[in-house]
Amino acid sequence: MISFSQVNKWYGDYHALVNITAEVKQGEVVVVCGPSGSGKSTLIRTVNRLEEIQSGELNFNGQQVHSPMSSQQLNKLRSQVGFVFQSFNLFPHMSVVENITFSPMRVAGLSKSAAHDKAMALLERVGLAQKAQAYPAQLSGGQQQRVAIARALAMEPPAMLFDEPTSALDPEMVGEVLAVMRSLAHDGMTMMCVTHEMGFAREVADRVWFMDDGSILEKAEPEAFFKNPQHPRAQRFLSDLRAH
Repeated sequence: MISFSQVNKWYGDYHALVNITAEVKQGEVVVVCGPSGSGKSTLIRTVNRLEEIQSGELNFNGQQVHSPMSSQQLNKLRSQVGFVFQSFNLFPHMSVVENITFSPMRVAGLSKSAAHDKAMALLERVGLAQKAQAYPAQLSGGQQQRVAIARALAMEPPAMLFDEPTSALDPEMVGEVLAVMRSLAHDGMTMMCVTHEMGFAREVADRVWFMDDGSILEKAEPEAFFKNPQHPRAQRFLSDLRAH
């Protein structure tokens, strides 16, 4: 579903992604972890071209992501990649249901009634049907993030990307967002998740990628990664986590 081949990215002289070669299979949940500044968010943002790459190849669902394309083609690509941000990024002047129906109507050409029905079904799924007419400012952080997930799902994307979706939340709200992500994984959604929630990684991921200094240093199944990490940097990262 997603493949990186010798992907490199620089910000000026800073080498942010270094020869990344990896793949996410259809239906697989990959958790990307590592210390702050290791390139995790940059990596995930290259998949829908929020970040450009300077060399290498990135394929999403059979399409070369970083080949020349019109803005129309780029919008179509992005509509197929559900992206959930750290900071929710809901439209503040739109109600919850309007946030969710906006893209299906504007991009996919759905009728207002069909888009509304779909939005209500998705709100039901994330446990927020009663908040359809509320505005983002009237919701808790956890509720806003669940709306953001519903909005991403409204375009029926073949894959979902999560960029630290719980890091802006109060601890008691983290669980409600992870529960929605768990149910998506359970239904076979292809997912790439940048997260510090190691319990979620251990329980839900098919594979864990550990990054540092712009490189993937280790790829392993969760059980192996948490019990017996191979790379010294991964060993140190996990022992620091346990110390906390």
